[in-house]
Amino acid sequence: MNFKDIKAVVFDFDGVFTDNRVIVSEDGTESVQCNRADGIGLEMLRKLNIPMTIISTEKNPVVTMRAKKLQLPAVQGVENKLNELEKFSQSNNIDLNNIAYVGNDINDTACMKNVGFPIAVADAYDVIKQLAKYRLKKNGGGGAVREFCELVSFAYESEQ
Repeated sequence: MNFKDIKAVVFDFDGVFTDNRVIVSEDGTESVQCNRADGIGLEMLRKLNIPMTIISTEKNPVVTMRAKKLQLPAVQGVENKLNELEKFSQSNNIDLNNIAYVGNDINDTACMKNVGFPIAVADAYDVIKQLAKYRLKKNGGGGAVREFCELVSFAYESEQ
């Protein structure tokens, strides 16, 4: 697998940027934990002018808030992730074969099957691991995004 052929990246949110757990307070407010190191990884790809986005089925505004902090476009509450992936591909004029999709759960299946670079976090569900062309060593929320970004960044650097 040649990471330098990746021209755009789409991330799931829960289970990729987070450890897939949620903290619920007595008033119903939900919180998640993310890894700060992921932001540095995203900067690596930003410097390479690689378009990125988050596509999430989650409806909680925590997705948008974290994406805003990371200066990363995001769409959430998405029922048809593949449709959103295709829109992203078309709007960036990048073939699906040159897009990486980083996922962890069954709602990522259609996207994983339709991109050239399906990537699974280490603790992804088995069906996603089986679809992945590359399995990260780190778990979702445990630096998996940073690990992935470093792989892509180093591939681009070694080309020069």
